[in-house]
Amino acid sequence: MEMKTLYLLVPLAPLFGAIIAGLFGKAVGRAGSHVITIAGVAAAFVLSVIIWQDVQAGNTFNGAVYTWLESGGLKLEVGFLIDKLTVMMMLVVTFVSLMVHVYTIGYMAEDPGYQRFFSYISLFTFSMLMLVMSNNFVQLFFGWEAVGLVSYLLIGFWYTRPTAIYANLKAFLVNRVGDFGFLLGIGLIAAYAGTLDYAEVFAKKDALAALTETVTGWSLITAICICLFIGAMGKSAQVPLHVWLPDSMEGPTPISALIHAATMVTAGIFMVTRMSPLFELSDTALSFVLVIGAITALFMGFLGIIQNDIKRVVAYSTLSQLGYMTVALGVSAYSVAVFHLMTHAFFKALLFLGAGSVIMGCHHNQDIRYMGGLRKYMPITWITSLLGSLALIGFPFLSGFYSKDSIIEAVHASHIPGSGFAYFAVMAGVFVTAFYSFRMYFLVFHGKERYDELPHDEHHDAHHDDEYHDDHHGGKPHESPWVVTLPLVLLAIPSVFIGFITIQPMLFGDWFGSAILIDAAKHPAMAHMAKDFHGAVGMAIHGLTTLPFILAMSGVALSWFFYLKRPDIPAAIQKAAMPIYTLLENKYYFDKFNEVVFAAGARLLGRGLWKAGDQTMIDGVMVNGSAAAVGWIASLVRLFQGGRIYQYAFGMIFGVFALMTLWFNRA
Repeated sequence: MEMKTLYLLVPLAPLFGAIIAGLFGKAVGRAGSHVITIAGVAAAFVLSVIIWQDVQAGNTFNGAVYTWLESGGLKLEVGFLIDKLTVMMMLVVTFVSLMVHVYTIGYMAEDPGYQRFFSYISLFTFSMLMLVMSNNFVQLFFGWEAVGLVSYLLIGFWYTRPTAIYANLKAFLVNRVGDFGFLLGIGLIAAYAGTLDYAEVFAKKDALAALTETVTGWSLITAICICLFIGAMGKSAQVPLHVWLPDSMEGPTPISALIHAATMVTAGIFMVTRMSPLFELSDTALSFVLVIGAITALFMGFLGIIQNDIKRVVAYSTLSQLGYMTVALGVSAYSVAVFHLMTHAFFKALLFLGAGSVIMGCHHNQDIRYMGGLRKYMPITWITSLLGSLALIGFPFLSGFYSKDSIIEAVHASHIPGSGFAYFAVMAGVFVTAFYSFRMYFLVFHGKERYDELPHDEHHDAHHDDEYHDDHHGGKPHESPWVVTLPLVLLAIPSVFIGFITIQPMLFGDWFGSAILIDAAKHPAMAHMAKDFHGAVGMAIHGLTTLPFILAMSGVALSWFFYLKRPDIPAAIQKAAMPIYTLLENKYYFDKFNEVVFAAGARLLGRGLWKAGDQTMIDGVMVNGSAAAVGWIASLVRLFQGGRIYQYAFGMIFGVFALMTLWFNRA
């Protein structure tokens, strides 16, 4: 079989499963739907492994598979770019998606929308694969919008719940704001480069860097990069376009893992990495990326401290870690950013699916204040969640340690404007991440058992995950079925080992080859890191003596003391620092600002257009006005159309007299 055929089969296999489950779900049944969709994603994963081996052997591909249209020399094509960056993303997306598909069998077992859910998640996988495999901006934009559309369907999957409808509409609108900037960037590339093919655009990068944008006078390359990054701010949930992501927890837990681990939110990180030849030409754009990422990494972490919903704690953790990845992009450490993307995909999917397992075991209670002592009831969920939490905080030898510490080192070695603030943010974020992660861990798995203290109304109204399969009967927690725990175990393995295995080739070897371009003279962070790297073992041993490790362990120790030994202290701090708590509880008032300024402004504009445009201009002037004008003209004409012969004769005589008068005056 030709490799080109294999490339096509990778995205088409999940698409086929999505079509069968979506259109013929009733015919094939629940079992048929999950078998077909899982088989499609499993085939995509196996094919991705085969393609990865082929690429490792030195074979890459960049070409079109279908030409959609040509207009004035501009080609719009479906094409694939298969290189080392692409295959890494393909492996991560298909593996995590496969784990989520298997997990869904247990999690959504009682849901009446079972077939529809499997169709959606397979379609989501297809969309993400089309995005990462694209070799041109048209296909990139197609995949970009497709993951946004399917995420809208998945976040609002339980469409009878008003909160779910509000959340998916919010996600859709906020992403459209980012996508407007993304489209402007693509438009600038099409206008000035005359092509939308990656390779052709990169070949013209120096010519683009010499131009200025005609309207604003900005450097063209800076304008392009900032517009593209605004798109990434929407998809990858960077401040201030982050507000959709915590609310997306209204969707079922499996899709929370899929959206927030390996797919949609990492699309922006992947895109900026792919565009590294352009971003390297604009320090202004890199500084913008760096500062936005640093703000997100630190300030979104603070919000995780006060969350009581288990899924929202993990969601704010995702926001913070996306900030870390963006910081790495800002200091030109693109390989470090996608390295953290990969490690984060595994341990964050593990944490989300672990949270879902806890929710199932606690009869769909999501409030961590009413859990505790689950370690003895849910041993597999406990140990896998512990490994995921340790990876998240960067414990030495675990995957998160290698990627997170590499980001910190890259920022420390950088001289890009804003790197000082970014270094402070990522260092402080280490302590904050450890504190809120183990606050959740200790409250859920250790301490006093509080699962029987949850008020009934709260249990029924606020903390259930799905009205269809929430049993509400309380009772002791229980371990989840094997279709839930098996993905946890399989995700825990790379969460522990993948960083140790891949740090040397991915960061300091030739793993990505020519897929990532860095101007080492201007941006020497990676070169400095390479000098100090002495192997994965040496890095981990050295990490035991560094400030990030001390900060992480301090966060763990403080959360243990506060929430297991002296729970009265956090309550006292909350009371003493109520203004700060209120600020955090209201999420820095971003939602309020959007509601008062943008939503109210849109309503005001709409009302103005309705009053002035619709009622006054269209109804008043064009419709009613034209009718009134016809009536007025008719009222004049009827004076001369009375049906009397003498009136017509008089009119004729008067007309002849008027014409003769005009003629003689003219002569």
